[in-house]
Amino acid sequence: MVFMGADDIRRALRGSVYSKDSDALLALIAGEEWPHDALQLIGDGLLDALRAGIGAAVPAACDCTTRLRERAWEGDHTLADALDAKLGTAPLPFLRPLPVDLDLLTTALETERFTTTVRINTATGEWADSDSEFDNPDDQDEDGWLLVEGQGSRDGYHDMETFIDRLDDDTIADLLAVAIQGRGAFRRFKDTLTRWPDLLEAWFSFSEDRQLGRARAWLADHGYTPTRG
Repeated sequence: MVFMGADDIRRALRGSVYSKDSDALLALIAGEEWPHDALQLIGDGLLDALRAGIGAAVPAACDCTTRLRERAWEGDHTLADALDAKLGTAPLPFLRPLPVDLDLLTTALETERFTTTVRINTATGEWADSDSEFDNPDDQDEDGWLLVEGQGSRDGYHDMETFIDRLDDDTIADLLAVAIQGRGAFRRFKDTLTRWPDLLEAWFSFSEDRQLGRARAWLADHGYTPTRG
């Protein structure tokens, strides 16, 4: 068996999910040890496998719902509900499907508040810059568009604080706590983490799953559930 480092695992997981290679995904998560900070990514892949009628995905999907509910990050219960509905163990959520790229949505949501506004076509998932015609959120569904306004960096900053709190090494934690003070906190945080490549990769995985969960929760709050073509 070839040893895979954290970077290799995350890259392989992303590749299997985004290419809808369910066999590869199931092989990567076989066994008890799952990447704890990749449950949103894994859950998306398992949803695709269930939609494709792959019976071997059923036990893994059941396991994933349990892990998501136990972890309970923002968006985890929403994804667990979607998996349970696809498994037939819970009713379908009252959410409309939206063919949206969650990675793009996370970027749009975490830009500075009020400086970026885009819109998503609720039928096609097409993205477009907003203009005055679409600036009234009360009209967005009537026009067939979902308005997305930047929420700012507060959640991302909280992610850094949470990641630091999880570290066992007090020396590294103290260095990172200093790095996130003041302007340029995100850049200094990543620059400091480059001294420990494994921790940097752990941060990327942690941050990505937190962002995916928040984007999923934001869509649910607006009455949608993400789908991928």
